[in-house]
Amino acid sequence: MSDRRVARWATTSARVIAGSAVAAAVVVGTVAGIAAPWPTRVADPVRVQVTPAPSDTVLACDGPLFALGRTAESAGGLSVAAAQDIVAGPDSAGAETSRLTGATGDGSGDATAFRASPTDRTATAYAAAGSATAASSDLIGFSASACRPPLAESWLVAGASTTGANDLVILSNPGDVAATVQLSIYGAQGVSSPPSGADIVVPARGQRVIPLAGLLLGEESPVVRVVATGAPVRASLQATLTRVLLPGGSDQAAPLAQAATSLVLPGVQVLTSGGGDTSALLRLLSPGTDASATVTITPVGGDTPAEEPRTIDLPAATPTSLDLSGLAPGAYTVSVEATQPIVGGAWSTTGFGEGADFAWYAPAPAFPASGLVAVAPGAGGSLVISADAAGGAASVTLTPLAGGDPLTVSVPAGGSAAASVAAGVYELAPDRPVHVAMSYSAPGALAGYPLWPADAAAGALTVLP
Repeated sequence: MSDRRVARWATTSARVIAGSAVAAAVVVGTVAGIAAPWPTRVADPVRVQVTPAPSDTVLACDGPLFALGRTAESAGGLSVAAAQDIVAGPDSAGAETSRLTGATGDGSGDATAFRASPTDRTATAYAAAGSATAASSDLIGFSASACRPPLAESWLVAGASTTGANDLVILSNPGDVAATVQLSIYGAQGVSSPPSGADIVVPARGQRVIPLAGLLLGEESPVVRVVATGAPVRASLQATLTRVLLPGGSDQAAPLAQAATSLVLPGVQVLTSGGGDTSALLRLLSPGTDASATVTITPVGGDTPAEEPRTIDLPAATPTSLDLSGLAPGAYTVSVEATQPIVGGAWSTTGFGEGADFAWYAPAPAFPASGLVAVAPGAGGSLVISADAAGGAASVTLTPLAGGDPLTVSVPAGGSAAASVAAGVYELAPDRPVHVAMSYSAPGALAGYPLWPADAAAGALTVLP
Protein backbone atom coordinates (compact mmCIF):
# COMPACT_ATOMS: atom_id res chain seq x y z
CA MET A 1 0.00 0.00 0.00
CA SER A 2 1.43 3.42 -0.98
CA ASP A 3 2.01 6.15 1.56
CA ARG A 4 -0.80 8.20 0.00
CA ARG A 5 -3.32 5.39 0.46
CA VAL A 6 -2.20 4.84 4.02
CA ALA A 7 -2.65 8.53 4.77
CA ARG A 8 -6.11 8.59 3.16
CA TRP A 9 -7.19 5.51 5.11
CA ALA A 10 -5.92 6.96 8.34
CA THR A 11 -7.69 10.26 7.71
CA THR A 12 -11.00 8.54 6.89
CA SER A 13 -10.80 6.33 9.95
CA ALA A 14 -10.11 9.29 12.13
CA ARG A 15 -13.16 11.08 10.73
CA VAL A 16 -15.39 8.03 11.35
CA ILE A 17 -14.12 7.69 14.91
CA ALA A 18 -14.56 11.40 15.57
CA GLY A 19 -18.08 11.37 14.08
CA SER A 20 -19.06 8.39 16.16
CA ALA A 21 -17.74 10.07 19.28
CA VAL A 22 -19.67 13.24 18.52
CA ALA A 23 -22.89 11.26 17.84
CA ALA A 24 -22.46 9.35 21.10
CA ALA A 25 -21.89 12.58 22.96
CA VAL A 26 -25.07 14.07 21.46
CA VAL A 27 -27.09 11.01 22.51
CA VAL A 28 -25.66 11.04 26.03
CA GLY A 29 -26.28 14.77 26.31
CA THR A 30 -29.87 14.42 25.11
CA VAL A 31 -30.62 11.63 27.56
CA ALA A 32 -29.02 13.57 30.38
CA GLY A 33 -30.97 16.68 29.40
CA ILE A 34 -34.26 14.81 29.48
CA ALA A 35 -33.48 13.32 32.87
CA ALA A 36 -32.26 16.56 34.38
CA PRO A 37 -34.81 19.04 35.81
CA TRP A 38 -35.85 21.68 33.30
CA PRO A 39 -36.33 25.29 34.23
CA THR A 40 -40.01 26.19 34.67
CA ARG A 41 -41.95 29.39 34.51
CA VAL A 42 -45.36 29.59 36.19
CA ALA A 43 -47.75 32.42 35.46
CA ASP A 44 -51.16 32.68 37.10
CA PRO A 45 -53.85 33.46 34.51
CA VAL A 46 -55.88 36.59 34.92
CA ARG A 47 -59.10 35.80 36.76
CA VAL A 48 -62.08 38.10 37.08
CA GLN A 49 -64.90 37.37 39.53
CA VAL A 50 -68.24 38.49 38.06
CA THR A 51 -71.67 38.17 39.67
CA PRO A 52 -74.41 38.19 37.02
CA ALA A 53 -77.29 40.52 37.60
CA PRO A 54 -80.34 38.58 38.85
CA SER A 55 -83.30 38.33 36.52
CA ASP A 56 -86.92 39.16 37.24
CA THR A 57 -88.98 36.71 39.26
CA VAL A 58 -91.67 35.52 36.83
CA LEU A 59 -94.62 33.31 37.79
CA ALA A 60 -97.48 32.13 35.57
CA CYS A 61 -100.74 30.71 36.93
CA ASP A 62 -102.93 28.01 35.37
CA GLY A 63 -105.96 30.25 35.09
CA PRO A 64 -109.60 29.16 35.25
CA LEU A 65 -111.05 25.70 34.76
CA PHE A 66 -112.16 25.26 31.16
CA ALA A 67 -115.06 23.34 29.65
CA LEU A 68 -114.60 22.03 26.12
CA GLY A 69 -117.40 21.75 23.57
CA ARG A 70 -120.38 22.77 25.65
CA THR A 71 -122.43 23.71 22.59
CA ALA A 72 -123.18 21.67 19.50
CA GLU A 73 -122.39 24.68 17.32
CA SER A 74 -118.82 24.79 18.69
CA ALA A 75 -117.65 21.31 19.60
CA GLY A 76 -114.07 22.53 19.97
CA GLY A 77 -114.89 25.78 21.71
CA LEU A 78 -113.61 26.64 25.16
CA SER A 79 -115.60 28.32 27.88
CA VAL A 80 -114.84 29.09 31.51
CA ALA A 81 -116.29 26.62 33.99
CA ALA A 82 -114.86 28.20 37.16
CA ALA A 83 -112.66 31.22 37.83
CA GLN A 84 -109.39 30.86 39.72
CA ASP A 85 -109.03 32.46 43.16
CA ILE A 86 -105.38 33.52 43.64
CA VAL A 87 -103.28 34.45 46.66
CA ALA A 88 -99.90 36.11 46.08
CA GLY A 89 -97.26 38.04 47.94
CA PRO A 90 -95.57 39.77 49.53
CA ASP A 91 -97.07 43.13 48.64
CA SER A 92 -93.73 44.79 49.35
CA ALA A 93 -92.27 43.05 46.27
CA GLY A 94 -94.13 45.47 44.01
CA ALA A 95 -94.88 42.70 41.52
CA GLU A 96 -96.43 43.65 38.19
CA THR A 97 -99.59 41.73 37.31
CA SER A 98 -100.40 40.92 33.69
CA ARG A 99 -102.86 38.77 31.77
CA LEU A 100 -102.05 35.76 29.59
CA THR A 101 -104.55 36.01 26.76
CA GLY A 102 -105.86 33.92 23.90
CA ALA A 103 -107.37 30.83 25.52
CA THR A 104 -111.02 31.67 24.84
CA GLY A 105 -110.66 34.68 22.56
CA ASP A 106 -112.98 36.90 24.58
CA GLY A 107 -110.78 37.52 27.62
CA SER A 108 -112.86 35.42 30.01
CA GLY A 109 -110.25 32.63 30.08
CA ASP A 110 -107.18 34.83 30.65
CA ALA A 111 -104.67 33.58 33.19
CA THR A 112 -102.60 35.71 35.56
CA ALA A 113 -98.84 36.26 35.53
CA PHE A 114 -96.61 38.07 38.03
CA ARG A 115 -93.26 39.77 37.47
CA ALA A 116 -91.12 41.16 40.31
CA SER A 117 -87.94 43.08 39.55
CA PRO A 118 -84.77 42.45 41.59
CA THR A 119 -83.73 44.86 44.32
CA ASP A 120 -80.11 45.80 45.07
CA ARG A 121 -78.84 43.03 42.76
CA THR A 122 -80.89 40.45 44.67
CA ALA A 123 -83.75 38.46 43.19
CA THR A 124 -87.11 39.32 44.70
CA ALA A 125 -88.86 36.48 46.52
CA TYR A 126 -92.46 36.05 45.44
CA ALA A 127 -95.03 33.24 45.61
CA ALA A 128 -98.55 32.70 44.30
CA ALA A 129 -101.13 29.91 44.07
CA GLY A 130 -104.74 29.57 43.06
CA SER A 131 -107.76 27.28 43.25
CA ALA A 132 -111.07 26.86 41.47
CA THR A 133 -114.27 24.97 42.17
CA ALA A 134 -116.55 23.88 39.33
CA ALA A 135 -120.16 22.98 40.05
CA SER A 136 -122.22 22.50 36.90
CA SER A 137 -124.12 19.71 35.21
CA ASP A 138 -121.21 18.75 32.97
CA LEU A 139 -118.14 19.59 35.08
CA ILE A 140 -117.52 19.49 38.81
CA GLY A 141 -114.54 19.33 41.11
CA PHE A 142 -111.96 21.30 43.06
CA SER A 143 -108.50 22.09 41.71
CA ALA A 144 -105.50 23.86 43.24
CA SER A 145 -102.13 24.71 41.74
CA ALA A 146 -99.10 26.88 42.33
CA CYS A 147 -98.10 29.69 39.97
CA ARG A 148 -94.70 28.69 38.61
CA PRO A 149 -91.83 30.01 36.53
CA PRO A 150 -91.77 28.96 32.86
CA LEU A 151 -89.45 26.15 31.79
CA ALA A 152 -87.62 25.19 28.61
CA GLU A 153 -88.56 21.54 29.21
CA SER A 154 -91.27 20.00 31.37
CA TRP A 155 -93.17 16.74 31.75
CA LEU A 156 -96.89 16.22 32.31
CA VAL A 157 -97.64 12.85 33.94
CA ALA A 158 -101.41 12.94 34.17
CA GLY A 159 -104.66 12.57 32.32
CA ALA A 160 -106.05 10.24 29.68
CA SER A 161 -107.58 10.44 26.22
CA THR A 162 -110.08 7.60 26.57
CA THR A 163 -113.88 7.83 26.55
CA GLY A 164 -115.11 10.20 29.24
CA ALA A 165 -111.85 12.14 29.55
CA ASN A 166 -111.77 15.67 28.18
CA ASP A 167 -108.22 16.70 29.05
CA LEU A 168 -106.35 19.81 27.92
CA VAL A 169 -102.65 20.70 27.66
CA ILE A 170 -102.29 24.36 28.64
CA LEU A 171 -99.22 26.31 27.48
CA SER A 172 -98.60 29.79 28.89
CA ASN A 173 -95.87 32.22 27.85
CA PRO A 174 -95.35 35.09 30.33
CA GLY A 175 -92.29 36.34 28.40
CA ASP A 176 -91.87 39.17 25.91
CA VAL A 177 -91.05 37.02 22.86
CA ALA A 178 -92.96 34.17 21.23
CA ALA A 179 -92.19 30.54 22.07
CA THR A 180 -92.28 27.53 19.76
CA VAL A 181 -93.31 24.30 21.49
CA GLN A 182 -92.88 20.65 20.53
CA LEU A 183 -95.06 18.04 22.25
CA SER A 184 -94.02 14.38 22.42
CA ILE A 185 -96.50 11.80 23.70
CA TYR A 186 -95.52 8.57 25.47
CA GLY A 187 -98.13 5.81 25.42
CA ALA A 188 -98.62 2.08 25.13
CA GLN A 189 -96.92 2.07 21.71
CA GLY A 190 -93.91 4.12 22.83
CA VAL A 191 -93.15 7.73 22.00
CA SER A 192 -94.72 9.66 19.12
CA SER A 193 -94.51 13.20 17.77
CA PRO A 194 -97.99 13.97 16.40
CA PRO A 195 -98.33 16.72 13.78
CA SER A 196 -100.79 18.56 16.02
CA GLY A 197 -98.05 18.82 18.65
CA ALA A 198 -95.34 20.20 16.38
CA ASP A 199 -94.27 23.85 16.10
CA ILE A 200 -96.99 25.24 18.34
CA VAL A 201 -96.47 28.99 18.56
CA VAL A 202 -97.34 30.50 21.94
CA PRO A 203 -97.29 34.30 21.57
CA ALA A 204 -95.67 36.59 24.09
CA ARG A 205 -97.91 37.01 27.14
CA GLY A 206 -100.29 34.53 25.58
CA GLN A 207 -101.76 31.09 26.14
CA ARG A 208 -102.54 28.08 23.93
CA VAL A 209 -104.86 25.20 24.84
CA ILE A 210 -104.38 21.84 23.08
CA PRO A 211 -106.87 18.95 23.53
CA LEU A 212 -104.99 15.86 24.66
CA ALA A 213 -107.20 13.62 22.50
CA GLY A 214 -105.96 15.51 19.44
CA LEU A 215 -102.42 14.41 20.26
CA LEU A 216 -103.03 10.73 21.02
CA LEU A 217 -106.55 9.31 21.07
CA GLY A 218 -107.57 6.35 23.24
CA GLU A 219 -104.52 6.37 25.55
CA GLU A 220 -105.13 5.37 29.18
CA SER A 221 -101.76 6.43 30.60
CA PRO A 222 -100.18 9.21 28.55
CA VAL A 223 -97.11 11.23 29.47
CA VAL A 224 -96.47 14.50 27.64
CA ARG A 225 -93.02 15.99 27.16
CA VAL A 226 -93.00 19.74 26.49
CA VAL A 227 -89.96 21.38 24.89
CA ALA A 228 -89.95 25.12 24.20
CA THR A 229 -87.57 27.22 22.15
CA GLY A 230 -87.44 30.99 21.76
CA ALA A 231 -88.86 31.43 25.27
CA PRO A 232 -89.70 29.10 28.18
CA VAL A 233 -93.35 28.23 28.82
CA ARG A 234 -95.47 27.24 31.79
CA ALA A 235 -97.12 23.90 31.00
CA SER A 236 -99.94 22.18 32.87
CA LEU A 237 -102.64 19.63 32.18
CA GLN A 238 -106.30 20.14 33.02
CA ALA A 239 -108.00 16.80 33.53
CA THR A 240 -111.78 16.32 33.62
CA LEU A 241 -113.77 13.12 33.71
CA THR A 242 -117.33 12.05 32.94
CA ARG A 243 -118.57 8.56 33.84
CA VAL A 244 -121.48 7.77 31.52
CA LEU A 245 -123.34 11.10 31.95
CA LEU A 246 -122.13 11.80 35.47
CA PRO A 247 -119.24 14.30 35.95
CA GLY A 248 -116.45 12.64 37.92
CA GLY A 249 -114.19 15.51 38.90
CA SER A 250 -111.50 17.84 37.59
CA ASP A 251 -107.94 18.87 38.37
CA GLN A 252 -105.03 21.03 37.18
CA ALA A 253 -101.93 18.82 37.21
CA ALA A 254 -98.50 20.30 37.88
CA PRO A 255 -95.48 19.63 35.65
CA LEU A 256 -92.12 18.05 36.46
CA ALA A 257 -89.03 20.01 35.53
CA GLN A 258 -86.93 16.97 34.60
CA ALA A 259 -86.54 13.22 34.94
CA ALA A 260 -84.69 11.96 38.03
CA THR A 261 -83.69 8.69 39.66
CA SER A 262 -85.44 9.67 42.90
CA LEU A 263 -89.03 10.93 43.18
CA VAL A 264 -90.95 11.94 46.33
CA LEU A 265 -94.71 12.58 46.28
CA PRO A 266 -95.90 13.84 49.70
CA GLY A 267 -99.58 13.93 50.66
CA VAL A 268 -101.13 11.41 48.25
CA GLN A 269 -104.67 10.80 49.50
CA VAL A 270 -106.19 7.31 49.32
CA LEU A 271 -109.85 7.63 50.32
CA THR A 272 -111.63 4.51 49.08
CA SER A 273 -110.84 0.91 48.37
CA GLY A 274 -112.51 1.19 44.98
CA GLY A 275 -114.70 -1.91 45.24
CA GLY A 276 -112.98 -3.55 42.29
CA ASP A 277 -112.22 -0.27 40.49
CA THR A 278 -108.84 1.40 40.71
CA SER A 279 -109.22 4.24 43.19
CA ALA A 280 -105.53 5.25 43.37
CA LEU A 281 -102.53 4.56 41.16
CA LEU A 282 -98.94 5.55 40.49
CA ARG A 283 -97.85 6.23 36.89
CA LEU A 284 -94.14 5.98 36.04
CA LEU A 285 -92.14 6.38 32.84
CA SER A 286 -88.50 5.77 31.98
CA PRO A 287 -88.10 7.91 28.85
CA GLY A 288 -84.67 6.69 27.75
CA THR A 289 -83.86 3.08 28.56
CA ASP A 290 -85.33 0.10 30.40
CA ALA A 291 -85.27 0.60 34.16
CA SER A 292 -86.58 -0.79 37.40
CA ALA A 293 -88.05 1.19 40.28
CA THR A 294 -88.58 0.49 43.96
CA VAL A 295 -91.69 2.12 45.44
CA THR A 296 -91.95 2.80 49.18
CA ILE A 297 -95.26 4.03 50.64
CA THR A 298 -95.26 5.61 54.10
CA PRO A 299 -98.30 6.99 55.98
CA VAL A 300 -98.13 10.71 56.67
CA GLY A 301 -97.35 11.22 60.35
CA GLY A 302 -94.97 8.28 60.66
CA ASP A 303 -91.75 6.76 59.40
CA THR A 304 -92.72 3.09 58.99
CA PRO A 305 -93.76 1.95 55.49
CA ALA A 306 -97.35 0.82 55.11
CA GLU A 307 -96.20 -2.30 53.25
CA GLU A 308 -93.10 -3.92 51.91
CA PRO A 309 -91.46 -1.86 49.13
CA ARG A 310 -92.56 -2.93 45.66
CA THR A 311 -90.17 -3.24 42.71
CA ILE A 312 -91.53 -2.87 39.18
CA ASP A 313 -89.96 -3.02 35.73
CA LEU A 314 -90.24 0.05 33.50
CA PRO A 315 -89.88 -0.65 29.76
CA ALA A 316 -88.26 2.23 27.89
CA ALA A 317 -90.64 4.93 26.60
CA THR A 318 -93.74 3.09 27.87
CA PRO A 319 -95.78 4.38 30.85
CA THR A 320 -96.37 1.81 33.58
CA SER A 321 -99.01 2.00 36.34
CA LEU A 322 -98.99 0.58 39.85
CA ASP A 323 -102.32 0.07 41.62
CA LEU A 324 -102.43 1.67 45.08
CA SER A 325 -106.06 0.82 45.82
CA GLY A 326 -105.19 -1.79 48.43
CA LEU A 327 -103.91 0.78 50.90
CA ALA A 328 -105.98 1.69 53.93
CA PRO A 329 -107.69 5.10 53.63
CA GLY A 330 -105.33 7.91 54.60
CA ALA A 331 -102.60 10.24 53.39
CA TYR A 332 -99.28 8.82 52.21
CA THR A 333 -95.87 9.82 50.97
CA VAL A 334 -94.81 7.82 47.93
CA SER A 335 -91.04 7.53 47.35
CA VAL A 336 -89.55 6.02 44.20
CA GLU A 337 -85.92 5.03 43.59
CA ALA A 338 -85.08 4.03 40.02
CA THR A 339 -82.05 2.69 38.19
CA GLN A 340 -82.49 5.30 35.42
CA PRO A 341 -83.99 8.82 35.34
CA ILE A 342 -87.78 8.60 35.38
CA VAL A 343 -90.87 10.80 35.67
CA GLY A 344 -94.03 9.99 37.57
CA GLY A 345 -97.30 11.07 39.10
CA ALA A 346 -100.06 9.66 41.31
CA TRP A 347 -103.85 9.76 40.91
CA SER A 348 -106.60 9.32 43.47
CA THR A 349 -110.37 9.74 43.60
CA THR A 350 -112.93 10.36 46.31
CA GLY A 351 -115.29 7.81 44.79
CA PHE A 352 -117.22 6.79 41.68
CA GLY A 353 -120.68 8.17 42.29
CA GLU A 354 -122.33 11.54 42.12
CA GLY A 355 -120.20 14.39 43.46
CA ALA A 356 -116.89 12.53 43.13
CA ASP A 357 -113.64 14.38 42.57
CA PHE A 358 -110.07 13.32 41.82
CA ALA A 359 -106.53 14.70 42.05
CA TRP A 360 -103.18 14.27 40.33
CA TYR A 361 -100.07 14.52 42.53
CA ALA A 362 -96.67 15.48 41.09
CA PRO A 363 -93.27 14.83 42.70
CA ALA A 364 -91.89 17.55 44.97
CA PRO A 365 -88.25 18.58 44.47
CA ALA A 366 -85.92 19.09 47.41
CA PHE A 367 -86.56 22.30 49.32
CA PRO A 368 -83.05 23.03 50.62
CA ALA A 369 -83.28 26.46 52.26
CA SER A 370 -85.65 29.17 53.40
CA GLY A 371 -88.11 30.40 50.77
CA LEU A 372 -91.63 31.64 50.16
CA VAL A 373 -94.58 29.33 49.45
CA ALA A 374 -98.22 30.08 48.67
CA VAL A 375 -101.21 28.17 50.02
CA ALA A 376 -104.24 28.35 47.73
CA PRO A 377 -107.73 28.77 49.21
CA GLY A 378 -109.56 25.51 49.86
CA ALA A 379 -111.09 23.31 52.54
CA GLY A 380 -109.03 20.62 54.23
CA GLY A 381 -105.65 22.02 53.24
CA SER A 382 -102.56 20.49 54.84
CA LEU A 383 -98.88 21.16 54.32
CA VAL A 384 -97.14 17.78 54.06
CA ILE A 385 -93.38 17.62 54.65
CA SER A 386 -91.19 14.59 53.97
CA ALA A 387 -87.61 14.02 55.16
CA ASP A 388 -85.19 11.54 53.58
CA ALA A 389 -83.91 8.82 55.88
CA ALA A 390 -80.26 9.53 55.05
CA GLY A 391 -80.35 13.11 56.33
CA GLY A 392 -81.97 12.49 59.70
CA ALA A 393 -84.95 14.20 61.28
CA ALA A 394 -85.88 17.72 60.15
CA SER A 395 -87.42 20.77 61.73
CA VAL A 396 -89.38 23.17 59.52
CA THR A 397 -90.62 26.61 60.59
CA LEU A 398 -93.59 28.14 58.78
CA THR A 399 -94.09 31.88 59.25
CA PRO A 400 -97.17 33.64 57.79
CA LEU A 401 -96.27 36.89 56.04
CA ALA A 402 -99.64 38.37 56.98
CA GLY A 403 -98.72 38.15 60.65
CA GLY A 404 -99.22 35.56 63.34
CA ASP A 405 -97.16 33.08 65.28
CA PRO A 406 -94.69 30.85 63.44
CA LEU A 407 -95.46 27.15 63.29
CA THR A 408 -92.68 24.59 63.76
CA VAL A 409 -93.13 21.09 62.35
CA SER A 410 -90.92 18.17 63.36
CA VAL A 411 -90.41 15.54 60.67
CA PRO A 412 -88.96 12.09 61.46
CA ALA A 413 -86.12 10.74 59.34
CA GLY A 414 -87.56 8.69 56.50
CA GLY A 415 -91.06 9.86 57.38
CA SER A 416 -93.41 12.78 56.96
CA ALA A 417 -95.60 15.14 58.94
CA ALA A 418 -98.60 17.35 58.15
CA ALA A 419 -99.79 20.70 59.43
CA SER A 420 -103.13 22.39 58.77
CA VAL A 421 -102.63 25.80 57.17
CA ALA A 422 -104.88 28.61 55.98
CA ALA A 423 -104.66 30.31 52.61
CA GLY A 424 -101.84 32.83 52.31
CA VAL A 425 -98.13 33.28 51.69
CA TYR A 426 -95.60 31.84 54.15
CA GLU A 427 -91.87 31.71 54.65
CA LEU A 428 -90.84 28.08 54.89
CA ALA A 429 -87.49 27.53 56.65
CA PRO A 430 -86.19 23.93 56.95
CA ASP A 431 -83.04 23.08 58.89
CA ARG A 432 -82.14 20.55 56.18
CA PRO A 433 -83.50 19.70 52.71
CA VAL A 434 -87.06 18.36 52.72
CA HIS A 435 -89.84 17.68 50.19
CA VAL A 436 -93.02 19.72 50.64
CA ALA A 437 -96.50 19.66 49.06
CA MET A 438 -99.98 20.98 49.65
CA SER A 439 -102.72 18.37 49.96
CA TYR A 440 -106.46 19.12 50.09
CA SER A 441 -109.11 16.64 51.15
CA ALA A 442 -112.74 17.50 51.90
CA PRO A 443 -116.12 16.00 50.95
CA GLY A 444 -116.28 16.06 47.16
CA ALA A 445 -113.00 17.98 46.89
CA LEU A 446 -109.53 16.59 46.30
CA ALA A 447 -106.36 18.34 45.08
CA GLY A 448 -102.65 18.69 45.68
CA TYR A 449 -99.58 20.39 44.31
CA PRO A 450 -95.84 20.28 45.08
CA LEU A 451 -94.01 23.29 46.48
CA TRP A 452 -90.89 24.31 44.59
CA PRO A 453 -88.02 26.32 46.05
CA ALA A 454 -87.30 29.69 44.47
CA ASP A 455 -84.50 29.82 41.91
CA ALA A 456 -81.22 30.34 43.71
CA ALA A 457 -79.60 33.71 43.25
CA ALA A 458 -76.90 33.73 40.59
CA GLY A 459 -73.50 33.07 42.15
CA ALA A 460 -70.17 34.57 41.17
CA LEU A 461 -68.60 33.39 37.91
CA THR A 462 -64.87 33.12 37.24
CA VAL A 463 -63.98 34.67 33.88
CA LEU A 464 -60.62 33.90 32.23
CA PRO A 465 -60.00 36.60 29.61
